[in-house]
Amino acid sequence: MNDEQEKVQDSHVEDAQLVRAFKKSHDIASFDALVIKYKNRVFNICFRFLGEREEANDCAQETFLKVYRALSGFREEAAFSTWLYRIAMNTCKNRISSREYRRKRMTVNPGGSENGEDRGFEIEDTRNSPVLLFERSEKARIVREAIASLDARHRAVVILRDIEGFSYEEIARIEGLNVGTVKSRIARAREALKEKLKDVI
Repeated sequence: MNDEQEKVQDSHVEDAQLVRAFKKSHDIASFDALVIKYKNRVFNICFRFLGEREEANDCAQETFLKVYRALSGFREEAAFSTWLYRIAMNTCKNRISSREYRRKRMTVNPGGSENGEDRGFEIEDTRNSPVLLFERSEKARIVREAIASLDARHRAVVILRDIEGFSYEEIARIEGLNVGTVKSRIARAREALKEKLKDVI
């Protein structure tokens, strides 16, 4: 077992201990520790999926609320993180399929703020010229919009693989799919993105 695998294993063991402490005595401190450990990753997944910070924050909070309510019944058949990310992804999918979300997207700039300004993902590099910064942020916006145009199934796997860096096996567990299906969905998503971005990137 290499160092990276050992870290993952240690993380799973730590999570299991926190989960069991919560289940045994409803230990809020244990739940808080899980939230602190995973809140940034969950927010990032929601933000990549939804493209809007306020919506992502709402989904992240809803995810942890669902986890809190269901944790006592979590059977530990999968790693806690896998279960958590599955809830996050399903929460995002439900959000984009809701009537309210579709209506809001008609009036909010995809990937930007409500006043139409693009916030971008990248930290500003003041060493570059304003023109280069604009071009970079514009390309980032176009890429985000291309990803947002994918259907939920393909958006999910390409975000988990190409942006968040999960392995095929991890994605299969999160999405409840076999590895072959994950690979084929990622291939189709990448091909669709390549077509959408052929004149940009």
